Amino acid sequence: MSRLRRVGRPAAAAAAVTVLAVTASGCVTVHGEREILPAATKAEAARALKDFTKAYNAAEAAADPAKDAKSVTGPFGAINQAGLKARAELKKDGDEQPASAPLKLDDAKFIIPKQAGWPRWFVADTDSNKDKNGSFRWVMVFTRGGLAEPWEASYLAFVPPGKMPKFKKDKDGFAEPVAVDDKKLAVAPKNLSEEYASYLKDGGETFEEGPYTSDWRTEREKAAKGRGLVSQYIDEPQNSGTYAPVGLRTEDGGALVFFSTRHYEKRTAAEGLNLRIGPSVRALMTGDAKSSVTLEYAAGQTVVVPPKGASTSQVEMLNRVQGLTGAKGE
Repeated sequence: MSRLRRVGRPAAAAAAVTVLAVTASGCVTVHGEREILPAATKAEAARALKDFTKAYNAAEAAADPAKDAKSVTGPFGAINQAGLKARAELKKDGDEQPASAPLKLDDAKFIIPKQAGWPRWFVADTDSNKDKNGSFRWVMVFTRGGLAEPWEASYLAFVPPGKMPKFKKDKDGFAEPVAVDDKKLAVAPKNLSEEYASYLKDGGETFEEGPYTSDWRTEREKAAKGRGLVSQYIDEPQNSGTYAPVGLRTEDGGALVFFSTRHYEKRTAAEGLNLRIGPSVRALMTGDAKSSVTLEYAAGQTVVVPPKGASTSQVEMLNRVQGLTGAKGE
């Protein structure tokens, strides 16, 4: 009998393993704003990162999702809020999980694209105290739906130093966003979510082999044939709202792209065996898990997409952050 793993936290996920579905170049006019401008100044980006860190630490310390609910969104927000909700439920039941050390983000490098209209977004590449051996950096996407709205962290990736590609920039140092239907890329950003969901089910050549692609497919195939506990999977693309993909043009004509997916895993125990469900999973569960439980996950993927016509057309998966957002017992 296998014990269901606890709610996935972003750092644990790394160790193991914009308000509209519009073009990432911001080619949508809102309130008549047609001028192409930097998504933010460096000072604004630094303030957004500081405000996020403050809210994130307050929420972690109190196990209270409300304290950073206005600072997170998209797949990262779904993971963050579900993890805090689970901790809050455990706290009410007298099974409080201690908060980790406060998050510190420094050595920030901001990759800011020029965009027209809203939503707007930028990328922060930072050093984190959560990584003791320097094996990865926190890379985050911050998005904003309008001047009256706050900056919110929508994507989080854990990228090893030196793995971030070099970005195409103009004379002022601003990056170039890519459209979700960009035809110069081997795979258009809007198709990545569906391609990944299809790959996990049927395989294929779209993605390079590695821990988040071929290795994960192998692990799932083994779990599907388990004795005593069998797993079944459904993978769904996510392309709308703050789950929409965003991407930055790289020097070689390719792109760094962040995209979202949703995953369901149904675990069924053989007759006569009991499902052993951990407290963090039970805190998010509805129903009574008599013989099976369906786990729901949100995930954000960070990939490098080569330009069309390159020597390889395969997409490289830099990182994948997945977290439990719900569970249903049957």
